[in-house]
Amino acid sequence: MILSASGWRKVFAISNDEQDKSPEISENDRALCVVAANVFFDYISKVSGQENPVIALGIDTRPTGPAIADAMLHALTAKGAIIQYSGVTSAPEIMAYSRKLDGFIYVSASHNPVGHNGIKFGTNNGGVLNAQENAELVKTFLEILNDNSKVQDALTKAYNCSNSALQEAYKTSSSSKYNALHAYQAFVQQTITGTDNKEYQTDFFNMIQSYLAKNPLGIVCDFNGSSRAKCIDKEFFATNRINFYALNEDEIVHEIIPEAENLVHVRDAMNLLHEEGHNEVILGYMPDCDGDRGNIVYWDNKLKESVILKAQEVFSLSVLAELCYSIWQHSGEKDFKPAVVVNCPTSMRIEEIAHTLGAEVFRAEVGEANVVNCAAEKRAQGYDVRILGEGSNGGTITYPSSVRDPLNTIFAIIKLLVLKEERMFEIWCEKSGYKFNPNYTLNDILDSLPKYTTTGVSEPRAILHVKTTDHEKLKGAFQKVFEKSWKEKQAELKKKYKIVSWEAVITNGTKETLDVKDFSLSKKGGLKIIFKDKDKNNVAFMWMRGSGTEPVFRIMCDVKGDNEKMEKELLEWETQLILESDK
Repeated sequence: MILSASGWRKVFAISNDEQDKSPEISENDRALCVVAANVFFDYISKVSGQENPVIALGIDTRPTGPAIADAMLHALTAKGAIIQYSGVTSAPEIMAYSRKLDGFIYVSASHNPVGHNGIKFGTNNGGVLNAQENAELVKTFLEILNDNSKVQDALTKAYNCSNSALQEAYKTSSSSKYNALHAYQAFVQQTITGTDNKEYQTDFFNMIQSYLAKNPLGIVCDFNGSSRAKCIDKEFFATNRINFYALNEDEIVHEIIPEAENLVHVRDAMNLLHEEGHNEVILGYMPDCDGDRGNIVYWDNKLKESVILKAQEVFSLSVLAELCYSIWQHSGEKDFKPAVVVNCPTSMRIEEIAHTLGAEVFRAEVGEANVVNCAAEKRAQGYDVRILGEGSNGGTITYPSSVRDPLNTIFAIIKLLVLKEERMFEIWCEKSGYKFNPNYTLNDILDSLPKYTTTGVSEPRAILHVKTTDHEKLKGAFQKVFEKSWKEKQAELKKKYKIVSWEAVITNGTKETLDVKDFSLSKKGGLKIIFKDKDKNNVAFMWMRGSGTEPVFRIMCDVKGDNEKMEKELLEWETQLILESDK
């Protein structure tokens, strides 16, 4: 079991086949779930000061979810928790709901294949536990698992819990779900508008609805049987006069990760809708199983067909939209210091967008908790961090949310398209030098983005299987072969790509360290080599980090401009050097 802050994950399918849709779990896995629930109960009881803490429990739509939840319900009931079990629930939904409670347990393995499952823990701050908090849970969890008598004792107590109290948790699940949905809808309205002022929110959505009444807009969603099919999406779009078309509401029919290879279903549906005359359909999305991520397909007015946006482009659109919205919202405020927080492998185009709009960029290690905590640190320093996230996977987090949310992504794009009198896109054009067209479409907005070529996070060439489990040692070895190879390739790189120097940068948790002389200091964190031209401008980078939720080593390259050849050559070079170091 991988025990990272992003989630404790393993294959729970009883066959140990990651593609198995069977609902059964083993007795050993049932024991894991009981112990995990006990450990979290003790932790949340301590930090909340509550003897009987109120804990939200939810699952995504993986087949093993109900069995895992049942084991945890037994454990929490025996411990005396006040349980709000909402059944199938999206991650943003349970995290919004938990803000009114003491904490939450969410059963999900996010984008992993269907036979996987896992557990996410959080307090009432709306996000998952940070690395330090998670480490405390992991330590206790492993200590108990190493003592068979303690495991057996936990199982005995869990399955001797009060049956009436257990049944009450199941009986009240529909009311818990109702409360979770209402808490989430209220919170989404706050994140989209950037305020908890109800009057402002009403005016904002009325403005959106008035525009769309005259200029219809349609959206397609491939739910792929995810938790979002039982969320607010359909009703929320309908309320805001947006035509909504749903696919695969009831069953997981293809791979879960919302990357290009799985967005083809949305693309094809959009093309078909246009053939049938539904020309208002210009956006589509597909969430992952826990519903916290949704990458985008859009209707290309030039090509007259739907096109899958790359994850980095999705995030760039969101950053552009939310920075412009924030600048408009805070117009005239002298102390306004806009900033964006991203993970280490997010494309450098974010710096271009942010700096053009007068915003700072801060980088953290991969992991939602790292980005969220880094943003909190920057807010404490006086920065206004409205938009943050992991550009490498397209995940947009809009403050005050602490989790990715496809509704925030969709409405960020809608703001750019709809708020024309507020001059959001015009502000960007003025500052970037892009020629403004008063009748602009999404094509114009995309054309205005800085051009970069970036490795896709789910591409086969972005994933390496290495033998060395000590990543500190591997990166130390990589430094030696890289520096040797740099001397050999330096003249060639200068001639072909105007690269004349490099700088090593590492990210550990919320901290980014520049100009590092010892690559191994990155340990399990991110390592990036930034390549520069003669004027010290960044022109490309290569990046690497071992996954915290999968047994793989992830790599990627980012190159300024439309230059697939350069990106391919740099990634092949990086791959070769890592494999040479893996001894």
